Amino acid sequence: MQLGIIGLQSAGKTTIFNALTGGNLPTGAAAGIGRPEVHTSVSDVPDERVEALSGLFQPRKTVHAKVTYADIGGLKADIGREGLPGTLINQLAQVDGFLHVVRAFDTPSVPHPLERIDPEQDFAVLEAELLLTDMLTVERRLTRQAEEYQRGGRDRAAVEREIALFKRLEAHLGQSQPLRSLALSVDEERSLSGFGLLTRKPMLVVVNLGEGGAMPAGLLASRGVGVDVLSLQGEIEMEIAQLSLEERRAFQQEYGIEESGRRRVIRASYALLDQISFFTVGEDEVRAWTLKRGETALKAADTVHSDLARGFIRAEVIAWDLLLELGGLQPAKQQGKLRLEGKEYIVQDGEVVHIRFNA
Repeated sequence: MQLGIIGLQSAGKTTIFNALTGGNLPTGAAAGIGRPEVHTSVSDVPDERVEALSGLFQPRKTVHAKVTYADIGGLKADIGREGLPGTLINQLAQVDGFLHVVRAFDTPSVPHPLERIDPEQDFAVLEAELLLTDMLTVERRLTRQAEEYQRGGRDRAAVEREIALFKRLEAHLGQSQPLRSLALSVDEERSLSGFGLLTRKPMLVVVNLGEGGAMPAGLLASRGVGVDVLSLQGEIEMEIAQLSLEERRAFQQEYGIEESGRRRVIRASYALLDQISFFTVGEDEVRAWTLKRGETALKAADTVHSDLARGFIRAEVIAWDLLLELGGLQPAKQQGKLRLEGKEYIVQDGEVVHIRFNA
């Protein structure tokens, strides 16, 4: 799972990036505001279930699921009719979803580019830029489709279907509505996957509060489909992330912080992108894997290794907590608790999955 951290200048994107990754990239003026740079970091997904399973099996290696954060610079208000630069669009198109940082702290030494602190305004401004970029992409595609239709050479009925689909996209964007709010069929979703349309991507709005700040009531209540919102005290969360584990626990206990911002963001991101975790276990390795909710045992096998999918016979499945309660795979088999499922079985969050396959 890859998440792009975006936001207007001085919103605190890099502060949030550091808070989520434990990094120490320069922030504020020292960060080179407005530069089209991308910084990435791969982080483990905290999951107590992995630790519990590892405690049971005592494997040589324990591997958590991973999330990649990309701090994407170069976004600013009032880009104009030309839209975002192509290199920046390419970076934005590669991520699975956005963490949109909006500013809710007032620091006179760091003026807001729009001259006032208004998270609703910040969200609307950047959303408008993404809408404009998608509209330009759709318009260019419609022009090429019309030319292709005139030339022939490809099935005309297929081209007509594509034109009809892109005209629907154009009409929706023309009403200032993001594409994530447009209902599409599975085939339509698949056909659009290579176009990098930005407003189709889920978005988690991170309201960056000052120290002691509180989330404004009703903020972004009308944010629409595919958008969720949470708040963080960015500076404090960054400080916590850069402490040792012992210091972090002591700090959180002293200030009554029950759950770190990092955990909250990851949990919200999994929910927004409709992701689940399943596990593979054994003496060699206990590992967490990420899977789209609703995917099958065959897809889980392919996630682990393509050879498992090609030779798939059956999946042995059990809930992680039941496996712990029974004390391992062998007792689970003896008590008939290890279920055998076919390739169309829908994997559930937290299940341990072992694939039987022909090598």
